[in-house]
Amino acid sequence: MPCDASVFEEIPIFSLLDADERAVLAEQVELREFGPRQRIYKAGDPGGKAFIVVKGQVKVLVIDEDNQEVVIDSPAAGEIFGLASMLSASPHITTAITVEPTRAIEIDRNDLANLLKRKPLAGLDMLTMVGRHFQMAQELVRSRTARNPNEVIEAQLTFGERVADSVARFGGSWSFIISFAVVLVAWVAVNVVLASRAWDPYPFILLNLFLSMLAAVQAPVIMMSQNRQDAKDRLRSELDFSVNRKAEGEIIQLAAKINRIEDKLDDIHRDVNTR
Repeated sequence: MPCDASVFEEIPIFSLLDADERAVLAEQVELREFGPRQRIYKAGDPGGKAFIVVKGQVKVLVIDEDNQEVVIDSPAAGEIFGLASMLSASPHITTAITVEPTRAIEIDRNDLANLLKRKPLAGLDMLTMVGRHFQMAQELVRSRTARNPNEVIEAQLTFGERVADSVARFGGSWSFIISFAVVLVAWVAVNVVLASRAWDPYPFILLNLFLSMLAAVQAPVIMMSQNRQDAKDRLRSELDFSVNRKAEGEIIQLAAKINRIEDKLDDIHRDVNTR
């Protein structure tokens, strides 16, 4: 079935192609029809083809560790899916199923190769768009790795947890030790000097009562702060793991895309030299 070349204007990787280049690409691709709830491809299938939705809707999903379907994309009219597997010629890691009757353009690596043979400069336009995606991915990695775990933890603290941390922080400082020592020495000295008129004569029973009350209150507050510190450490570890995992995934994708760019540049170089 004939394909409308204007469809490629809205696809990022093809958006810089001129009218002639889009017309050449439209001659190569195939227009396909899919019924509702029909599987277009499944994880593990050869990834030599990508699809552009002309009409209808598709859901792209993966199966998680609990064997549950997780929808990661829902391409509608004018959107493309399966592009990464097509460019890398690697098996699909996702499954694509139609939600409703869908018409889609099927495009494979041979279609792009034929385009580059007839219009070598089209490869530069596509590489330009791929380069922009690289920059966006790099910015995303930087924004994720720049997250400060302390700011995330601070935003989640309750009033009681803030008070417990403050009490524990002051109780473990030299300011507390010095001020407490001054109070004890002053209390003992004044009661010794007053002798029979002292409100808390030796052995300072009232002072012992206050110290016991202080210890009874301070100990659980410090334990609360220690529990908070354990929670902070766990959250930091989770954030670090999440950031590292996401960064690893982005780096792997960037490395694969760079390899594909090198392959495309080699193809373009050979095509130009043969002309």
